[in-house]
Amino acid sequence: MAGTVVFDLDGTLVDTAGDLIAAANTALARRGLGGLDPVADARIAGYGARAMLRAGYARASAGMLIPPQAEDEDFPIVLDAYGAAIAVHSRPYPGLERALAQLADAGFLLSVCTNKPESLADKLLRELGIRDAFAALIGADTMPVRKPDPVPYREAVTRAGGTVAASFMVGDTETDLKTARNSGVRVALVSFGPEGPSLSKLKPDAMLDHFDALPDLAQKWFSKSAI
Repeated sequence: MAGTVVFDLDGTLVDTAGDLIAAANTALARRGLGGLDPVADARIAGYGARAMLRAGYARASAGMLIPPQAEDEDFPIVLDAYGAAIAVHSRPYPGLERALAQLADAGFLLSVCTNKPESLADKLLRELGIRDAFAALIGADTMPVRKPDPVPYREAVTRAGGTVAASFMVGDTETDLKTARNSGVRVALVSFGPEGPSLSKLKPDAMLDHFDALPDLAQKWFSKSAI
């Protein structure tokens, strides 16, 4: 077996910002608040429902009262709205499906480790028709802890049938880099997600500008001399 490639989901495998922001805007609209922009606020979406809600509250007009319990009240509204329309705008990033097929053909195991709730992650991947490409899926609530703790990452590798020593992470945030570092593995960060090329400042082991480059990178890292 060549090794295991573990992927983050939002902003790495799939551009989900449009549907995430639409869900947050559903909750914000109920409070009479203006919505977030799916392009300008895509980076905020990558930090989850609560981050989007806080951004919306912060933009409330002067004098508009946001009760202290608003975030806890609105969080389930966002999740419900998102689950009901999870793949309206979301699409895999260019070249993903071809790269996954090439990795599988080369003998790599594929897994997902995300801070999205497991049921929503599973639903999204199924609606996009790519769930079966992955041998395992670990979500935010699968384990008692979430990324950047190494436990979810290790479980994602183990459930896929691999070993942590022969694995690496593909992600799009500092959280993914920290997850890899905490797990003692290499990490490739993508430049096409919401964070963009600026992630290079974190000094990952590699930057990916397109999924076309991933199969060759995996082969390079897991050649006999690399393991």
